Amino acid sequence: MDANMEKEYIAKRVAKELKDGDVVNLGIGLPTMVANYIPEGIEITLQSENGFLGMGPATAKGEEDPYLVNAGGAHVTINPGGVFFDSAESFLIIRGGHVDTTVLGALEVDEKGNLANWMVPGKMVPGMGGAMDLVTGAKKVIVAMNHTAKGSHKILKECTLPLTAVNAVDLIVTEMGVMEVTKEGLVLTEINPEFTVEQVQTATGATLTVSENLKAIEV
Repeated sequence: MDANMEKEYIAKRVAKELKDGDVVNLGIGLPTMVANYIPEGIEITLQSENGFLGMGPATAKGEEDPYLVNAGGAHVTINPGGVFFDSAESFLIIRGGHVDTTVLGALEVDEKGNLANWMVPGKMVPGMGGAMDLVTGAKKVIVAMNHTAKGSHKILKECTLPLTAVNAVDLIVTEMGVMEVTKEGLVLTEINPEFTVEQVQTATGATLTVSENLKAIEV
């Protein structure tokens, strides 16, 4: 798979985790692609922390409305029945536990479900944005990311970067597999048929427990 195919593969698998009627927040980058692969018969409400409920897909080229952008600054649309509000109201929704699922990327995740997704060493960054609130306020937290970064482990025994949240991640989906975060550590429940369990373990900086019911990822 090339880089784009990997992202599509991850997004398609994550989309299968969403349930009908869910309120879902999709982080910038790869997670926004999940909206393109919602299964038939499933209706979700997309929430954006800059003040949307009922956010629609990306705007067609040339039809951008400068006043309609998501939290990452990308041009989007609003679905019929969608609503706008200020940031205070938006974070009341998030902190009040009204977001069912949040999907976001990560720089590092560890076997305890700790998450580091904002501080890039040696680079100026504005901060973690709404991620800290989302991963503690949402009922389910899914990390959607590439398994490694230029060969370096991103899934670790213990995060080395400043944490966004502690014990917050429920599920990790990469191009290599699906891992559940449990009290006993990371459990590999699904695997990309292009890889072996040994290859997934080698690419992981934490020990994986292989589920007795391990199955191939279906997208």
